[in-house]
Amino acid sequence: MGATLIRGARVIDPERNRDSTGDVLIGDGLIRGVSNRPGELAANGAEVVEGEGRILAPGLFDPHVHLREPGAEQKETIASGAAAAIAGGFTSVCCMPNTRPALDVPSLIDFVHLKAERAGMARVFCAGAATVNRAGEELAPIAAMARAGAVAFTDDGDCIASAAMMGRVLQICACAGRAFMQHAQEPSLTSGGVMNAGVVAARLGLGGWPAVAEEVIVERDIRLNRAIGCRYHVQHVSSGTTVDILRQARAAGQPVSGEASPHHLLLTDEACAGYNTQAKVNPPLRTAADMAALVKGVADGSISVLATDHAPHTAAEKARDFNGAPFGMIGLECALALYARALVDSGAIGWDRLVALLTIEPARLCGLVERGVGTMRIGAPADLTLIDPQRKWTIRSAEFASLSRNCPFDGWEVRARATDVWVGGRRLLRDCCAESNPPRRTSDQSTRRTQAA
Repeated sequence: MGATLIRGARVIDPERNRDSTGDVLIGDGLIRGVSNRPGELAANGAEVVEGEGRILAPGLFDPHVHLREPGAEQKETIASGAAAAIAGGFTSVCCMPNTRPALDVPSLIDFVHLKAERAGMARVFCAGAATVNRAGEELAPIAAMARAGAVAFTDDGDCIASAAMMGRVLQICACAGRAFMQHAQEPSLTSGGVMNAGVVAARLGLGGWPAVAEEVIVERDIRLNRAIGCRYHVQHVSSGTTVDILRQARAAGQPVSGEASPHHLLLTDEACAGYNTQAKVNPPLRTAADMAALVKGVADGSISVLATDHAPHTAAEKARDFNGAPFGMIGLECALALYARALVDSGAIGWDRLVALLTIEPARLCGLVERGVGTMRIGAPADLTLIDPQRKWTIRSAEFASLSRNCPFDGWEVRARATDVWVGGRRLLRDCCAESNPPRRTSDQSTRRTQAA
Protein backbone atom coordinates (compact mmCIF):
# COMPACT_ATOMS: atom_id res chain seq x y z
CA MET A 1 0.00 0.00 0.00
CA GLY A 2 1.48 3.35 -1.05
CA ALA A 3 2.37 6.14 1.34
CA THR A 4 0.37 9.36 1.76
CA LEU A 5 1.50 12.66 3.25
CA ILE A 6 -1.27 14.93 4.50
CA ARG A 7 0.38 18.33 4.62
CA GLY A 8 -0.36 21.63 6.35
CA ALA A 9 -3.61 20.72 8.12
CA ARG A 10 -4.68 21.77 11.59
CA VAL A 11 -3.89 18.48 13.32
CA ILE A 12 -6.12 17.80 16.33
CA ASP A 13 -5.20 14.73 18.39
CA PRO A 14 -7.10 14.90 21.70
CA GLU A 15 -5.22 11.98 23.25
CA ARG A 16 -1.93 13.90 22.96
CA ASN A 17 -3.49 17.36 23.49
CA ARG A 18 -2.14 18.25 20.07
CA ASP A 19 -3.74 21.13 18.19
CA SER A 20 -1.30 22.66 15.74
CA THR A 21 -0.58 22.99 12.07
CA GLY A 22 1.36 19.96 10.92
CA ASP A 23 1.87 16.99 8.65
CA VAL A 24 0.90 13.35 9.00
CA LEU A 25 2.51 10.51 7.08
CA ILE A 26 0.78 7.19 6.57
CA GLY A 27 2.14 4.05 4.96
CA ASP A 28 1.38 0.33 4.86
CA GLY A 29 -1.93 1.08 6.50
CA LEU A 30 -0.40 2.67 9.60
CA ILE A 31 0.39 6.13 10.92
CA ARG A 32 4.12 6.55 10.34
CA GLY A 33 4.73 10.10 11.49
CA VAL A 34 3.13 13.22 12.95
CA SER A 35 5.04 16.51 12.91
CA ASN A 36 4.40 20.21 13.42
CA ARG A 37 7.61 21.07 11.55
CA PRO A 38 6.96 21.68 7.84
CA GLY A 39 9.03 19.39 5.64
CA GLU A 40 10.25 17.19 8.49
CA LEU A 41 8.37 14.17 7.14
CA ALA A 42 9.89 13.23 3.79
CA ALA A 43 7.32 12.33 1.17
CA ASN A 44 9.65 10.00 -0.78
CA GLY A 45 7.19 9.50 -3.60
CA ALA A 46 4.13 9.51 -1.36
CA GLU A 47 0.82 10.92 -2.57
CA VAL A 48 0.54 14.44 -1.13
CA VAL A 49 -2.81 15.72 0.12
CA GLU A 50 -2.92 19.44 0.89
CA GLY A 51 -4.66 20.07 4.19
CA GLU A 52 -4.36 23.85 4.48
CA GLY A 53 -7.52 25.34 5.97
CA ARG A 54 -8.76 21.94 7.09
CA ILE A 55 -8.76 19.89 10.27
CA LEU A 56 -7.12 16.49 10.35
CA ALA A 57 -8.55 14.36 13.14
CA PRO A 58 -8.38 10.74 14.21
CA GLY A 59 -11.11 8.84 12.40
CA LEU A 60 -14.50 9.76 13.86
CA PHE A 61 -16.24 7.04 15.90
CA ASP A 62 -20.01 6.79 16.43
CA PRO A 63 -20.81 4.42 19.34
CA HIS A 64 -24.56 4.24 18.71
CA VAL A 65 -25.93 3.23 15.31
CA HIS A 66 -28.59 0.81 14.09
CA LEU A 67 -27.60 -1.19 11.01
CA ARG A 68 -30.77 -3.36 10.95
CA GLU A 69 -29.04 -6.49 9.67
CA PRO A 70 -30.00 -9.24 10.31
CA GLY A 71 -33.76 -9.01 9.91
CA ALA A 72 -34.60 -5.62 8.38
CA GLU A 73 -32.25 -5.28 5.42
CA GLN A 74 -34.83 -3.20 3.53
CA LYS A 75 -34.03 -0.36 5.97
CA GLU A 76 -30.25 -0.70 6.18
CA THR A 77 -27.56 -3.32 5.80
CA ILE A 78 -24.19 -3.55 7.46
CA ALA A 79 -22.62 -2.62 4.11
CA SER A 80 -24.89 0.37 3.42
CA GLY A 81 -24.59 1.63 6.99
CA ALA A 82 -20.80 1.34 6.85
CA ALA A 83 -20.81 3.29 3.58
CA ALA A 84 -23.04 5.96 5.13
CA ALA A 85 -20.57 6.23 7.99
CA ILE A 86 -17.70 6.89 5.58
CA ALA A 87 -19.76 9.54 3.76
CA GLY A 88 -20.25 11.30 7.09
CA GLY A 89 -16.59 11.10 8.11
CA PHE A 90 -16.89 8.18 10.53
CA THR A 91 -14.23 5.50 10.22
CA SER A 92 -15.76 3.33 12.95
CA VAL A 93 -19.21 2.69 14.36
CA CYS A 94 -20.69 0.50 17.08
CA CYS A 95 -23.95 -1.17 16.05
CA MET A 96 -26.80 -1.88 18.43
CA PRO A 97 -28.24 -5.36 19.07
CA ASN A 98 -31.95 -4.68 18.40
CA THR A 99 -31.93 -6.70 15.20
CA ARG A 100 -34.03 -9.77 14.35
CA PRO A 101 -32.72 -11.98 15.84
CA ALA A 102 -31.10 -9.85 18.53
CA LEU A 103 -27.31 -9.89 18.78
CA ASP A 104 -27.38 -12.02 21.93
CA VAL A 105 -24.98 -14.90 21.08
CA PRO A 106 -21.32 -14.97 19.98
CA SER A 107 -22.12 -16.35 16.51
CA LEU A 108 -24.12 -13.21 15.67
CA ILE A 109 -21.27 -10.98 16.82
CA ASP A 110 -19.06 -12.96 14.43
CA PHE A 111 -21.67 -12.51 11.67
CA VAL A 112 -21.60 -8.72 11.95
CA HIS A 113 -17.81 -8.61 11.94
CA LEU A 114 -17.63 -10.82 8.85
CA LYS A 115 -20.20 -8.75 6.93
CA ALA A 116 -18.37 -5.55 7.83
CA GLU A 117 -15.03 -6.95 6.73
CA ARG A 118 -16.51 -7.99 3.40
CA ALA A 119 -18.02 -4.52 2.92
CA GLY A 120 -14.57 -2.95 3.30
CA MET A 121 -15.84 0.44 4.45
CA ALA A 122 -16.05 1.74 8.04
CA ARG A 123 -15.02 -0.55 10.85
CA VAL A 124 -18.06 -2.01 12.61
CA PHE A 125 -17.90 -2.98 16.26
CA CYS A 126 -20.79 -4.59 18.15
CA ALA A 127 -22.70 -3.92 21.32
CA GLY A 128 -24.16 -7.23 22.44
CA ALA A 129 -27.56 -7.64 24.03
CA ALA A 130 -27.40 -7.84 27.83
CA THR A 131 -30.43 -10.12 28.10
CA VAL A 132 -31.75 -12.89 25.88
CA ASN A 133 -33.72 -11.37 22.99
CA ARG A 134 -33.46 -8.05 24.85
CA ALA A 135 -36.48 -9.18 26.90
CA GLY A 136 -35.00 -8.26 30.28
CA GLU A 137 -35.75 -11.64 31.79
CA GLU A 138 -32.70 -13.87 31.28
CA LEU A 139 -29.03 -12.96 31.11
CA ALA A 140 -27.39 -13.27 27.71
CA PRO A 141 -23.92 -14.91 27.52
CA ILE A 142 -22.13 -11.63 28.14
CA ALA A 143 -18.68 -13.08 28.83
CA ALA A 144 -18.78 -15.27 25.70
CA MET A 145 -19.86 -12.33 23.53
CA ALA A 146 -17.09 -10.20 25.02
CA ARG A 147 -14.60 -12.88 24.00
CA ALA A 148 -16.13 -12.81 20.50
CA GLY A 149 -15.44 -9.07 20.30
CA ALA A 150 -18.50 -7.29 21.69
CA VAL A 151 -17.18 -3.96 22.95
CA ALA A 152 -20.19 -3.00 25.10
CA PHE A 153 -23.60 -4.29 26.16
CA THR A 154 -27.10 -2.84 26.01
CA ASP A 155 -30.72 -3.76 25.42
CA ASP A 156 -31.06 -0.56 23.39
CA GLY A 157 -34.57 0.00 22.15
CA ASP A 158 -35.76 -1.25 25.52
CA CYS A 159 -34.80 -0.55 29.09
CA ILE A 160 -33.90 -3.23 31.61
CA ALA A 161 -36.89 -2.52 33.85
CA SER A 162 -36.05 -4.94 36.67
CA ALA A 163 -33.66 -3.48 39.23
CA ALA A 164 -32.54 -6.98 40.22
CA MET A 165 -31.68 -7.88 36.63
CA MET A 166 -30.00 -4.52 36.14
CA GLY A 167 -27.76 -5.15 39.13
CA ARG A 168 -26.72 -8.55 37.75
CA VAL A 169 -25.98 -7.06 34.33
CA LEU A 170 -23.81 -4.32 35.83
CA GLN A 171 -21.85 -6.89 37.84
CA ILE A 172 -21.19 -9.15 34.86
CA CYS A 173 -20.29 -6.26 32.54
CA ALA A 174 -17.84 -5.02 35.18
CA CYS A 175 -16.25 -8.48 35.41
CA ALA A 176 -16.02 -8.64 31.60
CA GLY A 177 -14.43 -5.20 31.46
CA ARG A 178 -17.19 -3.80 29.25
CA ALA A 179 -19.42 -0.75 29.47
CA PHE A 180 -23.17 -1.02 29.84
CA MET A 181 -25.19 1.42 27.74
CA GLN A 182 -28.66 2.12 29.09
CA HIS A 183 -31.74 3.02 27.08
CA ALA A 184 -33.32 4.91 29.98
CA GLN A 185 -37.08 4.49 29.74
CA GLU A 186 -39.27 3.42 32.66
CA PRO A 187 -41.90 1.51 30.64
CA SER A 188 -44.88 2.02 32.96
CA LEU A 189 -44.47 5.80 32.55
CA THR A 190 -44.35 5.75 28.76
CA SER A 191 -47.24 3.47 27.84
CA GLY A 192 -49.12 5.14 25.00
CA GLY A 193 -46.58 7.95 24.78
CA VAL A 194 -45.40 8.97 21.31
CA MET A 195 -43.88 12.40 21.92
CA ASN A 196 -42.81 14.69 24.73
CA ALA A 197 -45.50 15.26 27.36
CA GLY A 198 -46.31 18.95 27.11
CA VAL A 199 -48.23 21.67 25.36
CA VAL A 200 -47.47 20.46 21.83
CA ALA A 201 -48.65 16.92 22.58
CA ALA A 202 -51.84 18.28 24.13
CA ARG A 203 -52.48 20.48 21.09
CA LEU A 204 -51.96 17.55 18.72
CA GLY A 205 -53.99 15.15 20.85
CA LEU A 206 -51.05 12.72 21.12
CA GLY A 207 -49.94 10.60 24.05
CA GLY A 208 -47.31 12.24 26.21
CA TRP A 209 -43.93 10.75 27.19
CA PRO A 210 -42.60 12.47 30.33
CA ALA A 211 -38.94 13.24 30.91
CA VAL A 212 -39.14 11.68 34.36
CA ALA A 213 -39.32 8.26 32.67
CA GLU A 214 -35.68 8.76 31.70
CA GLU A 215 -34.59 10.41 34.89
CA VAL A 216 -35.79 7.76 37.36
CA ILE A 217 -33.97 4.97 35.50
CA VAL A 218 -30.70 6.91 35.47
CA GLU A 219 -31.00 7.66 39.18
CA ARG A 220 -31.80 4.01 39.95
CA ASP A 221 -28.90 2.67 37.91
CA ILE A 222 -26.36 5.06 39.39
CA ARG A 223 -27.39 3.97 42.87
CA LEU A 224 -27.14 0.30 41.90
CA ASN A 225 -23.73 0.85 40.38
CA ARG A 226 -22.14 2.61 43.35
CA ALA A 227 -20.87 -0.63 44.85
CA ILE A 228 -20.17 -2.26 41.47
CA GLY A 229 -18.20 0.32 39.50
CA CYS A 230 -19.19 -0.76 35.98
CA ARG A 231 -18.63 1.75 33.19
CA TYR A 232 -22.21 3.03 32.94
CA HIS A 233 -23.35 5.09 29.96
CA VAL A 234 -26.68 6.79 29.30
CA GLN A 235 -27.67 6.73 25.66
CA HIS A 236 -29.39 9.61 23.81
CA VAL A 237 -29.90 11.88 26.82
CA SER A 238 -32.99 14.05 26.27
CA SER A 239 -33.79 15.62 29.65
CA GLY A 240 -32.07 18.57 31.29
CA THR A 241 -32.62 16.93 34.67
CA THR A 242 -30.76 13.84 33.46
CA VAL A 243 -27.81 16.11 32.67
CA ASP A 244 -27.90 17.34 36.27
CA ILE A 245 -27.93 13.75 37.56
CA LEU A 246 -24.91 12.87 35.42
CA ARG A 247 -23.10 16.03 36.49
CA GLN A 248 -23.48 15.15 40.17
CA ALA A 249 -22.45 11.51 39.66
CA ARG A 250 -19.34 12.45 37.69
CA ALA A 251 -18.40 15.05 40.32
CA ALA A 252 -18.62 12.25 42.90
CA GLY A 253 -16.13 10.22 40.89
CA GLN A 254 -18.52 7.58 39.58
CA PRO A 255 -17.69 5.92 36.21
CA VAL A 256 -20.72 7.46 34.51
CA SER A 257 -21.09 9.07 31.09
CA GLY A 258 -23.82 10.24 28.76
CA GLU A 259 -24.26 11.00 25.08
CA ALA A 260 -26.07 13.67 23.11
CA SER A 261 -27.50 13.20 19.63
CA PRO A 262 -27.81 15.88 16.92
CA HIS A 263 -31.61 16.00 17.05
CA HIS A 264 -31.76 16.57 20.81
CA LEU A 265 -29.26 19.41 20.45
CA LEU A 266 -31.10 21.20 17.62
CA LEU A 267 -34.80 20.30 17.64
CA THR A 268 -37.65 20.64 20.13
CA ASP A 269 -41.04 18.97 20.28
CA GLU A 270 -42.34 21.78 18.06
CA ALA A 271 -40.79 19.82 15.18
CA CYS A 272 -43.64 17.31 15.61
CA ALA A 273 -46.20 19.96 14.62
CA GLY A 274 -48.33 18.89 11.69
CA TYR A 275 -47.87 15.29 12.82
CA ASN A 276 -44.40 15.22 11.30
CA THR A 277 -43.31 11.62 11.74
CA GLN A 278 -39.73 12.45 10.71
CA ALA A 279 -39.47 14.11 14.14
CA LYS A 280 -40.77 11.06 16.02
CA VAL A 281 -37.84 9.65 17.95
CA ASN A 282 -37.15 7.65 21.11
CA PRO A 283 -36.59 9.35 23.53
CA PRO A 284 -38.71 12.19 22.20
CA LEU A 285 -37.63 15.69 21.29
CA ARG A 286 -38.22 17.86 24.32
CA THR A 287 -38.26 21.56 25.19
CA ALA A 288 -35.96 24.47 24.46
CA ALA A 289 -34.91 24.37 28.12
CA ASP A 290 -33.89 20.73 27.81
CA MET A 291 -32.01 21.48 24.60
CA ALA A 292 -30.12 24.33 26.27
CA ALA A 293 -29.29 22.10 29.24
CA LEU A 294 -27.81 19.49 26.91
CA VAL A 295 -25.61 22.07 25.20
CA LYS A 296 -24.47 23.30 28.61
CA GLY A 297 -23.81 19.70 29.66
CA VAL A 298 -21.57 19.18 26.65
CA ALA A 299 -19.76 22.44 27.38
CA ASP A 300 -19.02 21.60 31.04
CA GLY A 301 -18.17 17.93 30.42
CA SER A 302 -21.27 16.38 31.99
CA ILE A 303 -22.02 14.95 28.53
CA SER A 304 -18.77 13.46 27.22
CA VAL A 305 -19.81 11.56 24.08
CA LEU A 306 -21.66 12.44 20.88
CA ALA A 307 -23.60 9.72 19.05
CA THR A 308 -26.14 9.84 16.25
CA ASP A 309 -28.55 7.03 17.20
CA HIS A 310 -28.75 6.49 13.42
CA ALA A 311 -32.10 4.68 13.09
CA PRO A 312 -33.19 3.89 9.50
CA HIS A 313 -36.82 3.24 8.53
CA THR A 314 -38.54 2.89 5.19
CA ALA A 315 -40.58 5.69 3.63
CA ALA A 316 -43.72 3.54 3.89
CA GLU A 317 -43.27 3.11 7.63
CA LYS A 318 -42.75 6.81 8.20
CA ALA A 319 -45.81 7.59 6.02
CA ARG A 320 -48.12 6.05 8.63
CA ASP A 321 -50.07 8.22 11.06
CA PHE A 322 -48.04 9.60 13.95
CA ASN A 323 -49.15 6.93 16.44
CA GLY A 324 -48.36 4.10 14.04
CA ALA A 325 -45.06 5.36 12.61
CA PRO A 326 -41.84 3.96 14.10
CA PHE A 327 -39.51 5.98 16.30
CA GLY A 328 -36.17 7.05 14.85
CA MET A 329 -34.23 9.15 12.35
CA ILE A 330 -30.98 8.76 10.45
CA GLY A 331 -27.95 10.92 11.08
CA LEU A 332 -24.58 9.50 10.07
CA GLU A 333 -24.15 11.54 6.90
CA CYS A 334 -25.05 14.96 8.30
CA ALA A 335 -24.10 14.68 11.99
CA LEU A 336 -20.77 16.47 11.80
CA ALA A 337 -22.27 19.66 10.38
CA LEU A 338 -25.15 19.52 12.86
CA TYR A 339 -22.80 19.12 15.82
CA ALA A 340 -20.80 22.07 14.50
CA ARG A 341 -23.93 24.21 14.33
CA ALA A 342 -25.21 23.26 17.79
CA LEU A 343 -21.90 23.34 19.65
CA VAL A 344 -19.17 25.22 17.77
CA ASP A 345 -21.15 27.92 15.99
CA SER A 346 -23.05 28.55 19.24
CA GLY A 347 -19.77 29.13 21.08
CA ALA A 348 -20.34 26.29 23.54
CA ILE A 349 -17.10 24.48 22.63
CA GLY A 350 -14.29 24.70 20.09
CA TRP A 351 -13.30 22.30 17.34
CA ASP A 352 -10.66 20.73 19.60
CA ARG A 353 -13.32 19.58 22.06
CA LEU A 354 -15.74 18.58 19.32
CA VAL A 355 -13.10 16.28 17.83
CA ALA A 356 -12.51 14.73 21.28
CA LEU A 357 -16.25 14.06 21.71
CA LEU A 358 -16.25 12.25 18.37
CA THR A 359 -13.01 10.30 18.76
CA ILE A 360 -11.11 9.59 21.96
CA GLU A 361 -14.08 9.89 24.32
CA PRO A 362 -16.29 7.22 22.65
CA ALA A 363 -13.16 5.09 22.07
CA ARG A 364 -12.46 5.15 25.81
CA LEU A 365 -16.07 4.25 26.55
CA CYS A 366 -15.83 1.16 24.35
CA GLY A 367 -12.31 0.20 25.40
CA LEU A 368 -10.87 0.69 21.92
CA VAL A 369 -8.04 3.17 22.48
CA GLU A 370 -5.36 0.47 22.69
CA ARG A 371 -6.60 -0.81 19.33
CA GLY A 372 -5.89 2.57 17.80
CA VAL A 373 -9.46 3.90 17.61
CA GLY A 374 -9.70 7.63 18.32
CA THR A 375 -5.94 8.19 18.31
CA MET A 376 -3.04 9.27 16.13
CA ARG A 377 -0.43 7.07 17.76
CA ILE A 378 2.57 6.16 15.64
CA GLY A 379 2.04 2.59 14.48
CA ALA A 380 -1.74 2.71 14.96
CA PRO A 381 -4.08 1.94 12.04
CA ALA A 382 -4.24 4.96 9.72
CA ASP A 383 -7.89 5.85 10.35
CA LEU A 384 -8.15 9.59 9.69
CA THR A 385 -10.79 12.18 8.88
CA LEU A 386 -10.02 15.43 7.03
CA ILE A 387 -12.62 18.11 7.70
CA ASP A 388 -13.32 21.41 5.99
CA PRO A 389 -14.95 23.43 8.82
CA GLN A 390 -16.09 26.16 6.41
CA ARG A 391 -17.51 23.97 3.65
CA LYS A 392 -21.12 25.03 3.00
CA TRP A 393 -23.53 22.42 1.72
CA THR A 394 -27.18 21.39 1.70
CA ILE A 395 -28.39 18.23 3.40
CA ARG A 396 -30.09 16.16 0.72
CA SER A 397 -31.23 12.81 2.08
CA ALA A 398 -32.03 11.58 -1.45
CA GLU A 399 -28.26 11.51 -2.06
CA PHE A 400 -27.36 9.57 1.08
CA ALA A 401 -25.55 6.25 0.94
CA SER A 402 -27.99 4.97 3.57
CA LEU A 403 -30.91 2.93 2.25
CA SER A 404 -33.33 5.09 4.26
CA ARG A 405 -34.32 8.75 4.00
CA ASN A 406 -35.98 9.50 7.36
CA CYS A 407 -33.99 12.65 8.10
CA PRO A 408 -35.73 15.68 9.67
CA PHE A 409 -32.83 17.90 8.58
CA ASP A 410 -33.41 17.35 4.86
CA GLY A 411 -32.94 20.67 3.04
CA TRP A 412 -30.99 22.39 5.83
CA GLU A 413 -28.16 24.68 4.76
CA VAL A 414 -25.15 23.74 6.91
CA ARG A 415 -21.42 24.25 7.22
CA ALA A 416 -18.58 21.79 7.94
CA ARG A 417 -18.02 18.53 6.09
CA ALA A 418 -15.65 15.59 6.07
CA THR A 419 -13.88 15.78 2.72
CA ASP A 420 -11.48 12.83 2.90
CA VAL A 421 -11.45 9.65 4.96
CA TRP A 422 -8.81 6.95 5.35
CA VAL A 423 -9.44 3.56 6.97
CA GLY A 424 -6.38 1.40 7.47
CA GLY A 425 -4.55 3.72 5.07
CA ARG A 426 -7.11 3.31 2.27
CA ARG A 427 -8.67 6.55 1.06
CA LEU A 428 -12.37 5.74 1.07
CA LEU A 429 -13.67 9.30 0.70
CA ARG A 430 -12.09 11.76 -1.70
CA ASP A 431 -12.81 15.47 -1.96
CA CYS A 432 -14.29 16.76 -5.21
CA CYS A 433 -14.05 20.43 -4.13
CA ALA A 434 -17.60 21.59 -4.84
CA GLU A 435 -21.09 21.04 -3.47
CA SER A 436 -22.28 20.03 -6.91
CA ASN A 437 -19.62 17.34 -6.68
CA PRO A 438 -19.65 16.37 -2.98
CA PRO A 439 -16.94 14.13 -1.52
CA ARG A 440 -17.32 10.71 -3.08
CA ARG A 441 -16.72 7.25 -1.73
CA THR A 442 -14.11 5.31 -3.67
CA SER A 443 -15.10 2.03 -5.28
CA ASP A 444 -11.76 0.27 -4.98
CA GLN A 445 -12.39 -2.84 -2.95
CA SER A 446 -9.19 -4.61 -3.94
CA THR A 447 -7.71 -4.46 -0.47
CA ARG A 448 -9.78 -5.94 2.32
CA ARG A 449 -9.07 -4.97 5.85
CA THR A 450 -9.75 -6.68 9.13
CA GLN A 451 -11.01 -5.20 12.37
CA ALA A 452 -8.57 -2.87 14.15
CA ALA A 453 -5.59 -4.84 15.35
